[in-house]
Amino acid sequence: MSLNDSDHKLVTEHLGREPTQAETALFENLWSEHCAYRSSRPLLGAFESDGENVIVPPGDDAGVVAIPSSGDGDTYIAMGIESHNHPSYVDPFDGAATGVGGIVRDILSMGAYPIALTDSLYFGDFEKEYPRYLFEGVVEGISHYGNSIGVPTVAGSVAFHDGYEGNPLVNVACVGLTDGDRLVTAEAQEPGNKLVLVGRETGRDGMGGASFASEDLAEDAETEDRPAVQVGDPYSEKLLIECNEQLIDEDLIESARDLGAAGLGGASSELVAKGGLGGDIELDRVHQREPGMNGTEILLSESQERMVYEVEPGNVDRVAEIAERYDLQASVIGETTDDGIYHCTFEGETVVEADAEFLGEGAPMHDLDHAEPDQPERDLPEFDLEAAFETVVGSPNTASKRWVYRQYDHEVQVRTATPPGDDAAVMAIREAETGLAISAGADPNWTTAAPYDGARAVGLENATNLAAKGATPLAAVDCLNGGNPEKPDVYGGFKAIVDGLADVCSTLSTPVVGGNVSLYNDSVEGPIPPTPTLTMVGTKDGYDAPPMALSGEGTLLLVGGTDDGPALGGSELLARSGGSDRFPELPGNAAELIETIAAVADFESTLSTHDVSHGGLAVALAEMLTDDAGADVTVENSLAPFDEQPGRVVVETTDPDAVREAFDGVAPVEKLGAATADGTLSIEAGDASLTVDASEVAELRAVIEDEL
Repeated sequence: MSLNDSDHKLVTEHLGREPTQAETALFENLWSEHCAYRSSRPLLGAFESDGENVIVPPGDDAGVVAIPSSGDGDTYIAMGIESHNHPSYVDPFDGAATGVGGIVRDILSMGAYPIALTDSLYFGDFEKEYPRYLFEGVVEGISHYGNSIGVPTVAGSVAFHDGYEGNPLVNVACVGLTDGDRLVTAEAQEPGNKLVLVGRETGRDGMGGASFASEDLAEDAETEDRPAVQVGDPYSEKLLIECNEQLIDEDLIESARDLGAAGLGGASSELVAKGGLGGDIELDRVHQREPGMNGTEILLSESQERMVYEVEPGNVDRVAEIAERYDLQASVIGETTDDGIYHCTFEGETVVEADAEFLGEGAPMHDLDHAEPDQPERDLPEFDLEAAFETVVGSPNTASKRWVYRQYDHEVQVRTATPPGDDAAVMAIREAETGLAISAGADPNWTTAAPYDGARAVGLENATNLAAKGATPLAAVDCLNGGNPEKPDVYGGFKAIVDGLADVCSTLSTPVVGGNVSLYNDSVEGPIPPTPTLTMVGTKDGYDAPPMALSGEGTLLLVGGTDDGPALGGSELLARSGGSDRFPELPGNAAELIETIAAVADFESTLSTHDVSHGGLAVALAEMLTDDAGADVTVENSLAPFDEQPGRVVVETTDPDAVREAFDGVAPVEKLGAATADGTLSIEAGDASLTVDASEVAELRAVIEDEL
């Protein structure tokens, strides 16, 4: 490990001497892009993170938001998101699994109990063998870890795109429950308190993971970078979850931090620095599973299932007793100090002695050039309705993801009222007598075609998913993925998705309370598309939500969007058939639109609802079809079924006039036709028409299950 010349000079000047080996490694990891956000932090001020319900804004392990409650007392949710992109390329199973473990521990460190996971996954062309290998391994890793620890994976997305050929993305989010009495932060409280490491033994796995995540993937990354990938043990994590719960119940913890990027060095230095304190740490005291580890290895190892706690001296013995009860080890590794110095010894010698705040905040930000993304010209290929329908509905991007979510235990904890496979999951938060809707994902087709508008569409799409189930947005976390920011065109695309996502979340009055940035997602295949994954939560009264499946008894209306004509920019149809077009127009009154969709979804006369997004109306109707319920619809032309303008929902209703009245002055309402009881989808589109039955649609949509 080594610092670049400019960072080395800055560190040497600050220390007044040459850094030790351990200091060099620690600075390299803490000042990496992964930890310090040196290229992205100048852009992140665009996000609004304040709000009447925000309890803990960005800057901690997770954001915390109060749920507007009709129950007794205050109920909070903790939200966090992280990427495990490079590790999942090198080792798809362990890379994805430890991504789940890491984000769950971020929730634990806030004093919260994890109740839900989301996974947003991006791979190369599904028709190629290697992306399918990565896909299978990642899903297996997520399911193994999440199922083993008893946290349901309830929402997410899967996208296939040539731009992820050499660098897949694995973005995982977690939501947890806590309250005002149980809330803990990563801010050290008092000098003289003990620092206690609880969890598995420290080994040599995951060495330099933060710096590894801050550079382009090399051609030989699968072999050369494997030691940087952590190896997880979900059964130890389950014990840690329950141990953490008891420690919080007994009020034994003053502050906490998960050991993730940069290991013990990152967690403990950030903990004390955030509280304006220092720390003395004896690395020899760290419990280890491998003999002969040196101070640098102990300090930087990213071995999993470990937490560092600040504990009052009088509570240390009780913490050790509880850890032992859960078959976990606890080591008193040091204490907080009042001098602001982060000091580590190994075998009696000082190996790190630096200002704690300088370690965490001293990295200079990068001032990078950017180039504005080009806008595509209109170039539409010839196609007929039936062929286009088969192409789009049968695409892996819009096909059924049942193969994925059936591997996840979404019923554990008995909170999942609306399971995966719908627009959004709905969790029963009985403590607040509230339904918590969760949506997650992004669309690389959109942000490739138009990074700024595509990112705005991602935000509106997630909000529409919530609204279709009767919920209004409460808060969000984002995972901003990009390529090498030193390339002006790449950085320009990244800047555009940041601005677009920030603008739409502001428009929706949805605070972004946490996030993650993952850059240098480049490989020999080139940079990834700019990818702004968003996990958004919303609330509603009660836990019931209208289903996605048609009942076969109502009138079908298309609500929302704008009066702008069909546009195919970023659509799955163009991605599959070539050509280009302008990106669809987004509504200018997004907040009012979302509130109205949510209100209509909860009407007694509403029989079913489904958001229109990836693949357009054609895919939305295909997904609503059942063996016993179909649809007979008419649209203006053959482009209309494939327009992916966000902010639109298909509503099946017994009272169309009530829906029109609700949307009067808010958004267009278009009558599509009627639901039927024959399991057949009929579409009249200008001069073209098609008719397919439920079995034909199911066969088209089973492409992932058929291939795996």
